[in-house]
Amino acid sequence: MTFTETFTMQTLAPFNFDLSAQIFTSGEPQIRTYLNGEFHQVLELNSNLVLIRMTSSGTVAQPELTVEVKSNKPVTSRDKLRAMEIISYIFNLDFDLCSFYKEVKNDHVMHQITQQLYGLKNPTTPTVFESLVDSIVEQQISIKVAHTIEQRIAKKFGHPLTIDGSNYFAYPTPQNIADANISQIQQVGLSMRKAEYIHGAAQLIVDGKLNLEHLKNNETPEQIIAELDAIKGIGVWTAELTMLRGMQKLDALPADDFGIRRVISTYYCGGKPIKTAEAREIAKAWGKWKGLAAHYLIIAESKGIKV
Repeated sequence: MTFTETFTMQTLAPFNFDLSAQIFTSGEPQIRTYLNGEFHQVLELNSNLVLIRMTSSGTVAQPELTVEVKSNKPVTSRDKLRAMEIISYIFNLDFDLCSFYKEVKNDHVMHQITQQLYGLKNPTTPTVFESLVDSIVEQQISIKVAHTIEQRIAKKFGHPLTIDGSNYFAYPTPQNIADANISQIQQVGLSMRKAEYIHGAAQLIVDGKLNLEHLKNNETPEQIIAELDAIKGIGVWTAELTMLRGMQKLDALPADDFGIRRVISTYYCGGKPIKTAEAREIAKAWGKWKGLAAHYLIIAESKGIKV
């Protein structure tokens, strides 16, 4: 038997749901994807696995989301509140984009891009652990291969959910990964070293020696980087990527990332290769929104936006 709860959510304008969810269009349907105006993902709410489906029922200026929650157990009011919290976190619904737009209005390139991508918010992983694992997976391999491996991790180690005859998977918890052995983790296509890094981080969390969610409360990026850098297999690049994609630290700029340097060069340096220091220098104009600005550049490039 399937239990269903439907509700609406208002969010801080401006917010372009379609534009913000575009990043999920290549996602695995059994895990998380955005197709034909609908975003869906399996979430764990207070130990209850649910499938959420979201569509936009508002406008960029007056945004509203319609959310459907399906589960094999009754969806409680507590589950509904938790779903709203996670959805808000995933899509940064409470973030005021106007602060960012005001900061970059004197940067001609970024101002033009923000006007063409008005309402774009950068998605965040529901947990910091997911972002950390993804960042480790993506070390020194193509993003296409990395995404394939990330999907395999979810299918192999995540809790399954069957709704209306279709199978879905939640993202694995640290306990799921800690319970596996290195060989099993390797089977998804990872090197032994990366499998060890991911298993080691999961074990630290399970043992109570690492609290990734608590790290979000640290005030400075330097504090977070220092703590993450102390974990085997995590360097500055991995830490900055984790901060940006899993902690909503929009000032984090993984400038060592080739893709980020490429888009910065495309829009600011005529496409010539640039070094990390040059990328960081250019990013100073974006104030405390460096990571968010980089996301805008990535989306702009993917859409062929010219300035």
